Amino acid sequence: MIIFPAIDVLDNKAVRLLYGDRNKCTIYGTPAEVAKRWVDLGAEYLHIVDLNGAFGEPEVNRDTLKELLAIINIPMQLGGGVRSIDKVKYYIDELGATRVIIGTTAVKNPEVLVQCAEVYGNKIVCGIDAKDGKVAIKGWQETSSITPLELALYSKKLGVDTVLYTDISRDGALTGVNIEATYSLQEQAQMNVIASGGIAKMSDIIGLKKKNIYGAITGKAIYSGSLDLAEALELARG
Repeated sequence: MIIFPAIDVLDNKAVRLLYGDRNKCTIYGTPAEVAKRWVDLGAEYLHIVDLNGAFGEPEVNRDTLKELLAIINIPMQLGGGVRSIDKVKYYIDELGATRVIIGTTAVKNPEVLVQCAEVYGNKIVCGIDAKDGKVAIKGWQETSSITPLELALYSKKLGVDTVLYTDISRDGALTGVNIEATYSLQEQAQMNVIASGGIAKMSDIIGLKKKNIYGAITGKAIYSGSLDLAEALELARG
């Protein structure tokens, strides 16, 4: 299982939001500083989210993200406000991102997902943010009529093999990851599923690994110290 330490970037700072609310924000330093900390602890893959991009402010973190990818030499997946194939090309071809996450756009403008999957294949990850059994969009500010499984299967038809599943009700709250919903999606869709939202302690990592979940994103737990990243990485590799 792959552990993805998360770095959420808002106004050029590494932050954590509670329930996706930018007014409930904790700042942890610059993205580069935080990335170096996780790499030093053994991280092999990072998960980067441009929160300003998700909120419709695409240029705010441009230079910060460029700097981050230039100085950190491990794979990174980027997401947050990816609304065009040009943005995907920029992230992958110019900045050197390993994968790009497409969330809201997969629902609102599926033709963009079609284009990106055709060009980049498994370098595209479909971001599925779940709220009350439906897919939430626009930085979690709206809820669509599509279910997580429907979106996963649609992306699979296009050649996407990985989805990122987030239970919004648990994100940043350290209440425990939704293992059953994550496992159910992975089993039904037969895709790689990255679990996100609520990971609080080692038991969450153990539970996900027992279910053979492909990956897990951890954010607040490693920032607060409730989860030892080095220990989690060792367990996931074992």
